[in-house]
Amino acid sequence: MKSLHLFALGLNHHTAPLAVREQVAFDPLRLPQALTDLLRAKPVREAAILSTCNRTEVYFAAERPEAAAEWLAEYHALPHQKIHPYLYTHPQKEAVRHMFRVASGLDSMVLGEPQILGQMKQAARTAEEAGTLGTLLSKLFQRTFSVAKEVRSTTAIGANTVSMAAASVRLSARIFDQMTDQRVLFIGAGEMIELCAAHFAAEKPAQLTIANRTFHRAEALATRFGGDAIPLDEVGDRLAHYDIVIACTASALPIIGLGMVERALKARKHRPMVMVDLAVPRDIETEVSELDDVFLYTLDDLGRVVEQGMESRQAAVVEAEVIIESQVTNFLQWADSREVVPTIRALRDTAERTRRHEVDHALKMLSRGVNPQEVIDTLSRGITNKLTHGPTAALNQAEGDERDELAKWVSRIYRL
Repeated sequence: MKSLHLFALGLNHHTAPLAVREQVAFDPLRLPQALTDLLRAKPVREAAILSTCNRTEVYFAAERPEAAAEWLAEYHALPHQKIHPYLYTHPQKEAVRHMFRVASGLDSMVLGEPQILGQMKQAARTAEEAGTLGTLLSKLFQRTFSVAKEVRSTTAIGANTVSMAAASVRLSARIFDQMTDQRVLFIGAGEMIELCAAHFAAEKPAQLTIANRTFHRAEALATRFGGDAIPLDEVGDRLAHYDIVIACTASALPIIGLGMVERALKARKHRPMVMVDLAVPRDIETEVSELDDVFLYTLDDLGRVVEQGMESRQAAVVEAEVIIESQVTNFLQWADSREVVPTIRALRDTAERTRRHEVDHALKMLSRGVNPQEVIDTLSRGITNKLTHGPTAALNQAEGDERDELAKWVSRIYRL
C-alpha cells in the first residue's frame, strides 16, 4: 500500500469573502455523516472537518489532495470552479504548521482569540465519534493542542485581544453615543452570543433581550445578564422595539428578512438600527444593508475593527512562530518514523520465530538427557548463526560498490 500523506484543504477569511464562506459551511449536526461520506466516496483514509464563522477546513490523510477538493464542491452542490479560486491546499509539512498556527490563534481574524482551540477540539471529537480519526490525524490533533497550550502559556499572544464581541460594542457606539439609552436584542444563545451579551451588559443598556429557538436556554442566558427572553418566533413582531440587534445562530436560512426590517423601521419612524450578523450562513438577509436607516455589519466588517492594535502583539507572534516551527519538525520526525514500522515489525517477527525454533530444539535435547551445558551452547550458536545468515549472505553475494555500501550499513547496524 502506498504511504499516506497529511493535507489541510479549505478556505478562510483571508482567501474568501463571506458570501463564499457561507456556501461551504457545514451544519454541525450533519458533520458526522459528511465525514463518513467523504471516506466512502473518495480515496481518503482519515479526515476531520473544522467549520467556523471564518473558515471551513478539511484535515485528511490520503495519497493525493485532489479528492477532498472535489468532494467539498460536490457535497455543497457547487461547481468546482465556484470555490476553486478561494481554496488552499497545504501538503504534509505546511499542513502540520497550518494546524498549529490555527489552534494557537495566529491565523484567526482576531489574533490570539481563544475560541478557535475549543472549535478544533470539537472537530477532533466529531471525527473520532464518526470513526474517521485514524492514528495519523489523532496524533496530529494531540500535538496541535499541546502546541497551542505552550504558545498561549509562554507568549503574550492573547494579550490585549479585541474580540468580535468587543468590536460589536465599538461599532454600535459609532451610531449611538449613549449605550444606556439603547435596547439590545440578541438572537441565538451560543458561545458568541454569550460573549457579546457580556460585553453589552457591561455598558448597562436600557434593555437586554435574548431570543432563541430553545426558550429555556434564552431564559437562562438572559437571567445571567439581568435581561429578559422572548421566543424566536416573536422576533418579527418585537423587532421595532430594539435599537441594536446581534444575531448568531446555526440556522441554514436567514432569521431576519428584508420585509421584517422594513416593517420595523416604519414602526420606529425610521429611527436608526444597528444590526450585527455574526452567523455563517448569515442570519440577516444581505439586502437589509441597502436600507437607509440600518447599519448592518458582518463578520468581515468586524474583522477590520479587530485588526487595529495588532502591532502590540507582533513580538508574541514571532515567539509563537519559533515554538511552532520546532514542533513541526518534531511531529514530522515522528510521522517519518511510522514509514519503517512495518519493516521493524517484520524484523522482530523473524527474530522471534528463530528464537522459538531454537528453544523448541533445546527443550527436545534436554528431554533426551543431553548435558545442559551442551544444550545452552547449541542454543546460542543456533540463534547466532540464523540471525547473522542474512547479512552474511548479502555481503558474500554483493559485488563492487554495492558490497562496500552493504558493508558500511552492516557496520553501522551492528556497531562493529
